[in-house]
Amino acid sequence: MKPSKLETILRNIAVVAVIIFFMMPLFWLLTTAFKFGRDAFAIPPQWIFFDFTFKNFQEVWQNTKIVRFLTNSIIITTGVTILSLLLGVPAGYAIARTKSSFLNLSSYFFLLLLMIPPIAMLIPFYLLMRDLRLLGTYAAVIILDTVFDASFVVWMMRSYFLDVPEAMEEAALVDGASHFQAFYKVALPLSLPGIMASALYCIIFSWNDFLFALMLTSPKTKTMPLGILSSFSAVEISWGIMAVMSIFAIIPAVFISLFLNRYFVKGLTMGADKG
Repeated sequence: MKPSKLETILRNIAVVAVIIFFMMPLFWLLTTAFKFGRDAFAIPPQWIFFDFTFKNFQEVWQNTKIVRFLTNSIIITTGVTILSLLLGVPAGYAIARTKSSFLNLSSYFFLLLLMIPPIAMLIPFYLLMRDLRLLGTYAAVIILDTVFDASFVVWMMRSYFLDVPEAMEEAALVDGASHFQAFYKVALPLSLPGIMASALYCIIFSWNDFLFALMLTSPKTKTMPLGILSSFSAVEISWGIMAVMSIFAIIPAVFISLFLNRYFVKGLTMGADKG
């Protein structure tokens, strides 16, 4: 039944209202980045008409370590994503193809890891990294982030490989391919959307990680979330600087998410049919 004109109008109004509601924080962030400090919390709020300035951008570029923060975040995110995929994809494939009931049940161990509160893992891991003299290094954050990210990759890729027809791999084996070649040349290309979806999750999780980075990094390895925190002080909160640094933190994640979004949706839907 075709909706009436009134229903269509009400639906459009509801959609616009929801979009405005969720976009308001981003709009506040963008406008605050171009405001003087006195205008950030002016009453009444100055949403559109305010004194425009690039001062906050200049201060961030000149007086903060924005390049170092971004570089550190890129290094850690890249390391976590690559390591999580290298460990999680083959493990998910092995569990999906195994005939052992014990190994099939082991997949729930990785789900259990995802249920553990991160703070519960942080304290023993902090002591372990201290004893290994890795505190303050990229490796400490990469390893701990990988524990959670790789667990998600294993769980997701196991579900995804269950949807990949085994007959295609068996045909490759009949043609003389080894099990590794069947995995590399048949299963991996067919599971590319799932791998991309897993990679996007790893990127988002490690890029936005605050707790692990707070406890395990040093001044030389601080990431963007910690850089944003530096705009807070006991004397004042530099809202304009915080907004600018937040924009720099958002832009890479947004572009990567937009690029991988179609893979992410396809990977989640195809991997959700079997559990």
